[in-house]
Amino acid sequence: MPVNVVLSAGQAHESRFVEPVLDGVHVRQRRGRPRMRPQRAALDRGYSVRPVRAALERRHIVASIPETHPQRAARERRGRRAPHFDRQDYRRREGVERCVGRLKEPRRIATRYEKLAVRYLAFVHLAMIREYLRTLSNTA
Repeated sequence: MPVNVVLSAGQAHESRFVEPVLDGVHVRQRRGRPRMRPQRAALDRGYSVRPVRAALERRHIVASIPETHPQRAARERRGRRAPHFDRQDYRRREGVERCVGRLKEPRRIATRYEKLAVRYLAFVHLAMIREYLRTLSNTA
């Protein structure tokens, strides 16, 4: 299920918006006190940069991010330890990719017909609501 969305400029890299997205995510635990952040994050290779890893560490979130080939070569040259990468966690990313694909099903969102960012974001929110309703109807 989609949890949060942040709209950015088309030429800006997604990794710059990890912190605003995480700030908008509030996860509740079933038992005990509420946890306001996720425990784990599975991100693709594009997020394998120091600022993203540092932001996740500050929030005590375990990251599953594969290294890019140049990063691995540079790390091995310096003799550093590899960052944590859990393949089982990373396989769950498939659900995220499918969710993004379902959000982009309406052509209006996929091709971004709207000129104003506020309107485009409103249609993305409508698509998120549709996903929630679809899930509720399947469970009932």
